[in-house]
Amino acid sequence: MPEASYPTYPARLLILGLILFGVAAGSVPCQEDSASLAKRGEKAGSNPSPNAPSDPVNTTNPKYIIGPGDLLDINVLHEPDVSQKVSVRMDGKITVPLIGEIQASGMMPDNLQATIAQKLHEYIKDAEVTVVVEEMKSRQFSVMGEVEHPGSFPLTKPTTVLDALAQAGGFRDFAKVSKIHVLRRNPSGTIVSLPFNYKQVSKGKNESQNIELQAGDTIIVP
Repeated sequence: MPEASYPTYPARLLILGLILFGVAAGSVPCQEDSASLAKRGEKAGSNPSPNAPSDPVNTTNPKYIIGPGDLLDINVLHEPDVSQKVSVRMDGKITVPLIGEIQASGMMPDNLQATIAQKLHEYIKDAEVTVVVEEMKSRQFSVMGEVEHPGSFPLTKPTTVLDALAQAGGFRDFAKVSKIHVLRRNPSGTIVSLPFNYKQVSKGKNESQNIELQAGDTIIVP
């Protein structure tokens, strides 16, 4: 029986070198891939996509003053018969089941819900009440005339004449932008006309004409 032949010493070194090289070559890419994935994961976690959905944010102004015409969503926890949507009447009052008439105009939502909860205590112990102004109709301004989107807009934050014109979509082609005026009713009931020259104000002149609007103001763009 012939004796088994073995590779010579130089050949064995060459084979061992090839094996070690193959193991190393096979393991390095895996380490690099893992590191790359980790870096990409950290980057994705620390810099989310700007288009990614965010948590909803409550934009209701807690200092909003309720007025006639506002639509209120009154919710009493676990009491659907008492919960309702109701408009504030012109006399400033609303009617709530079990309570009857209650003054709403002139109050902030937090104050009104505390008042309702207190009056309900006789019928519902520890009533949890929330009041949300669903439609703000009492505090509005109007933009009429040669603008792209004439109509009424909610006045929920400080708004100047320039802000209002922007909300109305800007001017139409033949608008007389130097003859704009704001109609405002004084507490006495009289209506005054306040001039606004867009050409001058937009150039930094007569900035006093860029007044802050009040509820009920109407901007006329001839």
